[in-house]
Amino acid sequence: MKQTTCILLLVFSITNLLNGQTFKITGKVVDEQNQIIPFANILLLQASDTTFVKGTSADDNGFFTLTELEANLYLLQASYVGRGSELLALDIARDVALGALIIPLETNELDEVVVTAQRPKLQKLPDRLVFQVENTVVSQGSSWDILKSTPGVIVNQEELLIRGQNATVYLNDRKVQLSGQEVQDLLQGLSGANIKSVEVIANPPASYDAEGGPILNIVTSKTIIPGYKGSINGSYTQAVYPKFSVGTSHYYKTDKLHLFANYTINPQKKLNKTVKGINFMDNTNTVFSEWDTRYQQTESSQSQNGSFILDYDFDDRNSINFTSNLLFNLDQDRNTLLNNTMRNGVGQLDSTFTTINNANLDNTNLAFDLSYVHKLKKPGARLSFNGHYTNFNGKSFQRLGSDYFDAGGTFLREFGFDSDSEQDIQIYTGQIDFSTPVGNASFETGAKISSIASESNLDFFNFVGSSSTVDASLSDRYTYDEKVYAAYLSFVKNWEKWSMKLGVRGELTEAEGRSLTLNETNTQDFFEPFPSVYVLYSPSDKHSFSFDYGRNVDRPKYDDLNPFRTFFNENDYEQGNPRLTPSFSNNFNFNYTLNSEFFFDVYYRDNGSNINYFVFQDNQNQTLVELKQNVLDSKSYGLDFTLSKGIVPAWFLYAYTSLFHEEETFLATESGNVEFTNEVNGVYAYLGNYLTLSKDGTFTGEVTATYISQFLFGSYVSDEQFNLTLGLRKTLFNNKIILSLAAEDILEKYVPTYRSRYLNQDNFYRRRPETQFIRVGFTYNFGNFRLEDNQRSIDKKERDRLQSQE
Repeated sequence: MKQTTCILLLVFSITNLLNGQTFKITGKVVDEQNQIIPFANILLLQASDTTFVKGTSADDNGFFTLTELEANLYLLQASYVGRGSELLALDIARDVALGALIIPLETNELDEVVVTAQRPKLQKLPDRLVFQVENTVVSQGSSWDILKSTPGVIVNQEELLIRGQNATVYLNDRKVQLSGQEVQDLLQGLSGANIKSVEVIANPPASYDAEGGPILNIVTSKTIIPGYKGSINGSYTQAVYPKFSVGTSHYYKTDKLHLFANYTINPQKKLNKTVKGINFMDNTNTVFSEWDTRYQQTESSQSQNGSFILDYDFDDRNSINFTSNLLFNLDQDRNTLLNNTMRNGVGQLDSTFTTINNANLDNTNLAFDLSYVHKLKKPGARLSFNGHYTNFNGKSFQRLGSDYFDAGGTFLREFGFDSDSEQDIQIYTGQIDFSTPVGNASFETGAKISSIASESNLDFFNFVGSSSTVDASLSDRYTYDEKVYAAYLSFVKNWEKWSMKLGVRGELTEAEGRSLTLNETNTQDFFEPFPSVYVLYSPSDKHSFSFDYGRNVDRPKYDDLNPFRTFFNENDYEQGNPRLTPSFSNNFNFNYTLNSEFFFDVYYRDNGSNINYFVFQDNQNQTLVELKQNVLDSKSYGLDFTLSKGIVPAWFLYAYTSLFHEEETFLATESGNVEFTNEVNGVYAYLGNYLTLSKDGTFTGEVTATYISQFLFGSYVSDEQFNLTLGLRKTLFNNKIILSLAAEDILEKYVPTYRSRYLNQDNFYRRRPETQFIRVGFTYNFGNFRLEDNQRSIDKKERDRLQSQE
């Protein structure tokens, strides 16, 4: 009996020893001519589901070693400069010494034209559309060019829209924390050669915050090659005023350490011209006064942005990431000259006034983000932690003065004042996430807490003259405190022809806003679930059908809650609305894809009490107020068609057409508080031609055209607009130098007029920013510049609400 027990114990001990034993793989990498390939990428994948297990790189003699491998079935591949060896299946039960992995590096020639680029591909996943552009003609432009070419994306000047909603840009699942124009400037300087794909997430799954709407996630090719690279880039733009931008980026990587540092300075001087018209009406809706206002605004700024990112891998299972961003724009000058003409109901000149409105602004935004990831022993399972802090401070000093004259030009009176405002916002967030495979499915869960504290102050002083619209009592102190507690569950299951993803997120919101002047406190205390469903059916390689549903929330921006007034002149001002409440939307979409080239989408979106931008004229006091307001009901639906196709190897065509209907019902507060429904039927069309103009692919061009018939903007309806752009791009010295030339809004037709005409309201405006320009760009890469980008940005929805969308 004792002998049997000893034998069993010995067998058990040997089994445990074998189970805990690890192995290694050694080999080298060569090309077809048996020439060594130094520093090639080595990837080891799980044979069952091709998930990443481990990676390394060959040394300068082409040799590599992978260690601490558990017994299992694997796939091994070597790659270099976009080309890879054949996948090699390995059953690891002992140390393995391989022969050579062969990477074919020779180019293919067809009719004396070297083919260096593939065709872009579209892949429909249950919860997103993936636009694969790596090593394609499209990737030879900038990252901004790629987004403009992405199916389902509507470009409206600097705004990126998906199904009529503003899209949030991510870089490797990290939010790009910049305004619309700043995002465009950033992405125009980020080479598309490093972009692997763009993910269009119209209904973000439960792992994302319920707030934020659709997402565009740019995925870069992950670097595993040690080394250093850097770049200096600049651009010169000639519009009404010349502008330039200069930046430098530096990357350094060892086996365990990744470092990235970036600094950009972007001095700007811009001219914005605006024309406003108001027809004031009496009780019979007869026009008794016509106001024509012309603004000329010159804005000077010198924004600067610094970023630092550190990634460190302690071992194969534990890693941290530290990210810090500093954005500051100090001593901004905004000088506005306003001329207003007032006529009576029959068009006779009544009086005029001029206003000089000068403002000086300072903005600083500092953010820190720390993440820790622990990969569990179970393959594919991981646990991650994240902490985040943001400090935002904005200051503004305004000096406004107006002079009034009669019809003959005789001086009547003057009025003016100074205002001083400041806003300070502190954001703290903490998050934990866990994911694991479950058979051929996967499960993910997590929790998050966010705390936001905002304090704003506004003071009016130094009054000249008197006014019924502006007085010292408008000075105010406003505080806003918000806490959001969230948790989510997500489950993914795949079959031969079906894929399904189910998720639910719950968020508990506790918020309180206090106005000292109004002596008013507004609170929010609610729990809301946010379910999501994604179903994909692919009966064959050519056909696929999908359906998705998601529920989201839109919380008011912090600036929109402040009950302050910002004056353009005595009778025209913006005002915050502390009574804004979150709005909830339900989004439905059905898609059919043919051959990954033709895409048909039918969507319906119920936005509920959506927060939107409204302008109301007070006919009695002859004022115009701009503010955000919850609507009573909002919905939209439409049909989208996308063609994404390579016509010939040197010509890629992308066409997107959207037929849509939008409508909103809101309370017309200056029209007897009656309900009014604003609606439009519109067409959006985009045609992009991307051309390879040289045999070696180093000279490319594009011709694009955009047309929008009309769309809703709160109480306004826009008229049509058209944009024609041309671009050229040339790479020199094996991609060491990149030159670009772009011409935007060539026909000067990309600025619409917005008109609000209903009941006793009749006003319009037309802003004319510098949409027409010519830009010259230059990039110089040095060091081991073939390394892939390792950029990240901080992903925090709370930071999105630092500024209002205008």
